[in-house]
Amino acid sequence: MAAYTTIDDPTAYFQTKTYTGTGSSNAFTLDGNSNLQPDWVWIKHRAEAHNHYLYDSVRGVQLKVSSNTNAGEINMGSGSDAGLTAFGSNGFTIGGDTDENASSESYVAWNWKESATAGFDICSWTGNGSAQNISHNLSKVPTMIIVKNRTDSGADWYCYNVHIGNTHSILLNTSGAKVGAYSDNWNDTTPTSSVFTVGSSNSTGGSSSDNMIAYVFTDIQGYSKFGSYIGNGSTNGTYVHLGFKPSFFMAKRIDASDMPWVMIDNKRNSFNPLSNTLLANSNEAANTGTDRADFLSQGVKIRTNSTAWNASGASFIFMAFAENPFVTSSGVPACAR
Repeated sequence: MAAYTTIDDPTAYFQTKTYTGTGSSNAFTLDGNSNLQPDWVWIKHRAEAHNHYLYDSVRGVQLKVSSNTNAGEINMGSGSDAGLTAFGSNGFTIGGDTDENASSESYVAWNWKESATAGFDICSWTGNGSAQNISHNLSKVPTMIIVKNRTDSGADWYCYNVHIGNTHSILLNTSGAKVGAYSDNWNDTTPTSSVFTVGSSNSTGGSSSDNMIAYVFTDIQGYSKFGSYIGNGSTNGTYVHLGFKPSFFMAKRIDASDMPWVMIDNKRNSFNPLSNTLLANSNEAANTGTDRADFLSQGVKIRTNSTAWNASGASFIFMAFAENPFVTSSGVPACAR
C-alpha cells in the first residue's frame, strides 16, 4: 500500500518567514524544520500600503514583479536600495529597499522551492504572438498556473485553475470575477502532464519577443491543494477539506466582482481563529478585522460570513500548502492547532 504522502516535512518545500527590516543589506534565515533554498520569494510589507513583490531564481535576483499591479518587471540594480540579492541555502538576502527592508518595519515573505516532488515548476518563454505549448517538469497535470508578461506594462496576471477550466481565467492583480470565454488565453486546451498551452493573448502567450514567466502547480497529497468550495453565508462557515494541516491559504471568489484574493498563514497568526489577512491584489496593509478562519488538522474552517470568503451559494477557488500532512509516510497523524 502506498504511503499517504511523499512529503513528511513540508518546510523542505514551503515556509513563511516574518521579519523586521534592517534598512541595509541583510540575510534573513528561514526557521522551518528543514533548510530551504527558495526559488520563489513573495514579499509584503505588513503594516503599510506597499506593493507585493515577487522574485524567482529563473528570472534571477533583483528582478521583481508585483502581484497587485499589471506593471512589467522592475530591475532593482545593485545600489544601496537593492531588492533581493541572493537566494540563500536557507533563506534570502535583501538590500536596503524601503518596500522590503526598511528599518524596524514588519514584513512577511512566502518561500517556495521549485521541485517536481512538491508539484511546483517555474517556466519561462519568449512570446511570438501565437499559441504555444510550454513544457513543464511536474510529470502530472497542472491544477493552477499563474502567468505574467514581464516585458509589457499593462499586462494583467492571468491564472488558469482546473475548477474554472480552459475557457476562463481569473486575474491575480484584480478583484474581478472569472473572465472568459477567450480562446486566446489558454487556446481552449487543458494542460497535460508535460505541457500547458497558452494562446495568442499578450497576457498569457505574449507578443513577439515578450519575456514571459509562469508559476505552475499541481496537487500533492498531504502537502498542497488547489481546490474549490461553496460558501454558506454563516459565521459557522464552510469547512474546506485539504487532507493536511495548513500553513498557508489563499482564497478568491470567482462569481462576483470586487472580491479580493485573501491570504492567511500560520506565522502571522499563531492561534485560531486566524484574522490577520493580506490581499494579493492590493497594496493594503494587513487587516485584523472579522474575516477569520481556523486551521485544523485536515483543513480550514471558515469563521466569517464575509462575501469575500463565504457568501451563501457563492463559488470560491483556493490554494493551500501544508504545515503537516494529516498522516506521515510512517502512519503518524498530525494534531489540530
